[in-house]
Amino acid sequence: MSLSKPIPPMIDGVSPSRLYLEKLSHQPDSLFVFLCEKFPHITPDEWRGRFGFGQVLDEDLTRLDVNARYVAGRTIYYYRFLADEIVVPFEHHVLFENDEFMVVDKPHFLAITPTGEYVQQTLLTRLKAGTNNPDLSPIHRLDRETAGLIMISKNPATRHLYQALFAHHAICKVYHAICIAKNPPASLDVSLHLERGEPFYTMQVCPHKPANTHTSMYLMDKHEGLAKYELYPTTGKLHQLRVHLAHLGMPIRHDPYYPCVCHKPKGDFTQPLQLLAKRLSFIDPLTAHRWEFESERELMF
Repeated sequence: MSLSKPIPPMIDGVSPSRLYLEKLSHQPDSLFVFLCEKFPHITPDEWRGRFGFGQVLDEDLTRLDVNARYVAGRTIYYYRFLADEIVVPFEHHVLFENDEFMVVDKPHFLAITPTGEYVQQTLLTRLKAGTNNPDLSPIHRLDRETAGLIMISKNPATRHLYQALFAHHAICKVYHAICIAKNPPASLDVSLHLERGEPFYTMQVCPHKPANTHTSMYLMDKHEGLAKYELYPTTGKLHQLRVHLAHLGMPIRHDPYYPCVCHKPKGDFTQPLQLLAKRLSFIDPLTAHRWEFESERELMF
């Protein structure tokens, strides 16, 4: 009779990453050497610190030291903590929660999940630390630069039911955007084919391919060369709204990617992207209740 393996705990809201050690043609001198080679963006000093603080574990949750051997077939866990992580000085607000999900009003500049230069300064880590629930997981995507509503699953057993709402376009999402436009039309209907561009984290329009994205847009207000639109996307490609408006010659104000990539210095929280996930509405797949949620945030000229 086999016994289930212990589950690694969260540390300050950070869940461990799992790594299976494959059989390699060249045996590394140590697990430490292998990790430094596999993750070159993490400095050797950071890995030494993780070993020293007990943040690298074997599958029995035994702490491994910096001299541990690389053992093919073993599963290890490691925790991601970044040295000198930049603090995002804005707060999220939980608007609603039940046993299955929560709806959170996210500020600009706060990434949803740990990635790149942000681990603890992400919405998911903050929520896990605040609730002590390691099962929290985002149901859909929202850019770090975009503010507004994001749904978070609390129950792994029902998560797929809510994810299916987005996959099958059974949820109504409404966004607000302030864009640069001298003569904004009252309404627009945009259908374009989008695919990955260059750099790889951007999207581009492919004019000769069948449309795979669609957005309806309605003018709400205008002021001195700016226009505020209400946006109704029926598809959910990466950066869809940002690319659609830039393609129309009306880029969203303060967009660092479209129409051209212009990176801001780290820690610069001025000029937030003027895009807001304003409303969500859907029929609950478990209870058939109709939910409608609205962000408390507003975009101002």
